[in-house]
Amino acid sequence: MITKPLFNLHPKFHSHTEPQYGLYKLLHTTSSFISETDLNSLDSINRVNAHIRSLCEKPDSELLKAVSLFNKAIDANLVPSKPTFNFLFTAITKSRMYELASSVYNQMTRFQIPPSFPSLGSLLICFIHAQKPKLGVGVVGMIIKHGFTVNIFAMNLILKGFCQIGEVTKAMQLLREMDRNCITPNIISYNTIINGLCRTKKSDECINLMNEVEAKELAPNLVTCTTVMNCKEVGRTDVALSLLKEMNKKGCDANVVTYSTLISGFCDEGCLDKGKECFEEMLEKGIAPNVITYTCLLNNLCQIGKLREASELLSAMMERGIKPDVVLYTSMIDKLCKGGEATKAMELFSLMLQKGEDPSTVTYNVLINGLCKQGLVLDAIKLSKIMVKEGKKPSLVTFNTLMKGLCDKEKVNEAVELFELMFNGKTNVEPDVRTFNLLIQGLCEEDRLDEALEIYHKMDSYTIGNVVTFNALIGGYLKVGNIQKGMELWKRMLNLGLSPSSFTYSTLINGLCKLQMVSIAKGVFSKMTALLRISPRLFDCNALLVSLCKEGSTEQARKLFEGMKDLNCEPDAISYNIMINATLRAGDFKSARELLKEMIQRGLSPDSHTYSTFIYWFSKLGDLDEAKRVFEKMVSCGFKPNKFIYNSLLKGFYSDGEAEDIINLLHQMAKEGVVLDLELKATILLCLCHSVEDFDVKALPIFSKEVSKRKDISCSELLAELYKSYPELKLQAI
Repeated sequence: MITKPLFNLHPKFHSHTEPQYGLYKLLHTTSSFISETDLNSLDSINRVNAHIRSLCEKPDSELLKAVSLFNKAIDANLVPSKPTFNFLFTAITKSRMYELASSVYNQMTRFQIPPSFPSLGSLLICFIHAQKPKLGVGVVGMIIKHGFTVNIFAMNLILKGFCQIGEVTKAMQLLREMDRNCITPNIISYNTIINGLCRTKKSDECINLMNEVEAKELAPNLVTCTTVMNCKEVGRTDVALSLLKEMNKKGCDANVVTYSTLISGFCDEGCLDKGKECFEEMLEKGIAPNVITYTCLLNNLCQIGKLREASELLSAMMERGIKPDVVLYTSMIDKLCKGGEATKAMELFSLMLQKGEDPSTVTYNVLINGLCKQGLVLDAIKLSKIMVKEGKKPSLVTFNTLMKGLCDKEKVNEAVELFELMFNGKTNVEPDVRTFNLLIQGLCEEDRLDEALEIYHKMDSYTIGNVVTFNALIGGYLKVGNIQKGMELWKRMLNLGLSPSSFTYSTLINGLCKLQMVSIAKGVFSKMTALLRISPRLFDCNALLVSLCKEGSTEQARKLFEGMKDLNCEPDAISYNIMINATLRAGDFKSARELLKEMIQRGLSPDSHTYSTFIYWFSKLGDLDEAKRVFEKMVSCGFKPNKFIYNSLLKGFYSDGEAEDIINLLHQMAKEGVVLDLELKATILLCLCHSVEDFDVKALPIFSKEVSKRKDISCSELLAELYKSYPELKLQAI
């Protein structure tokens, strides 16, 4: 059977009938790979064949020269023999020069040279390397066609090929076909597919296949166990551990790779204690841990902030002669920073210096980023100065990290100074679009829009603005109510050919809603969802819901709320709270309760705002029994009532003349340590002024003032203060 060429790399063969002409052409063709002397020695086909083989068999294997001679011989009408074709093709494949091998095979098919068994094996390897396992199956057909026997090695190659490209299902189908065609899969076959299943996170199928291996009395080996351990799915490491114990019983001892993989799995699952148990077990068995073993444990210890234990393990590691390198230190520092332990990361950095390890630019950048994220910008700046002093050049990442840290801490003036150093070429690092955007965003946050626009114009000499640039500027101008400038920037962005992102539309919708331009906001929302097919963010829908409810368009708000699911934007607790508030405002208690029921059915728990909304409206509309019931439910659910809720209840009790309820609530407020602000004081005084005859003022509780002042204020003192200002009320405290 003759296959088609792998690649059309060569022009159509031009034949010459006279062999003397071919030999003459071969001898007089120059090449960078073969000398004139070499060519002159080839006076026949046999010599061509012999020379090609000798080039392939040389210790340094001069395959490029062999292929060059092969091609020139063909061009000179001196076609090498069948054994030479097969020998050259096999030799090139063994050297993993697959593209070159493909060109030789194309010549074989052109001259109808039947491939030998080794050549078919080489062809199979070429197809697998080219990620074409389906063609590999075709090679199996060729092997059978030529009367050869298909061996397990060839089938395992094809299984590996399917798994490498993620087609594990086809690999499984082929495994079943092997059984049906009397090609018995071996442990390598199963290990290959188990690895493929683990890589595609099909851990259940992986375990089932392992059970099949044991049922066929094919003993799982260390590769099987280690492969399962690498199956990164929570809870699966215990299965691997059980397998390891079974293997130990059968006399198959684990090695450092097996234990390291198992420890890594437990650490990834957050089971550090189990990882440490495995570590101790391997030490007891005399298995020396390697740098990978230590790295897993050290990174996990740093991730949970156990720096002291990590430091001890680091020392133990060094005692064993394994020196941690800058990559390991940087990884540990990164884990500490990501866990919010920048201070401990600094301690590890100091330890790194003490151990004589030189930090890299990446190390400094990781630590500077961690410090900035925790608001320790001044420390980050000091570290950057140390970095320069130690001869490390700050990169663009360094400057952008500092820029973001300064802006996040509202130190925009310092960020501007840093930017000017970069812009004026005093740092040897040029700003990029992110640098400009960070500063523009920081300036817009502080409403310094003229300066932000000036920075935008400076971008022209370095780069062009992107969507993020315009999002910040448009949002900034809408925030201060300058709709005209915001729309100018919107048009400029479109004229530059930039496509607005969902965040751009979100910025417009939110800005327009805050400016009470709800009709325009609705238009933008409709264009985004209906015409452009851009799914809105939940934030956009909630902003529009609030604005529609505020202007009294409750029915439109309801339609938007009900249509959110169709927009791939499921309502959240905030969405329900907005609609519940609007429904209660309209006095529709029944619909509000239905919304609450629906909210709970969808798995959304009522929050403090939900309870607050019901309490406010029940109190305001005089349904105090229901307000008290909701209040008790809120407290029993673990929510702490805020001042707004206490204020609502007090006003409700006052309106209904419930003096006893007022006193009970005041005592509860005092017990909870509620600090009286001006509004709450006014409400309490209102209740006392009109209910003073109904209770003893001495029975009033004492309320805490600001903790920093360390003083208390009683309701009696409030009455005294009120008497001083308004003696005509006759409210002097007893």
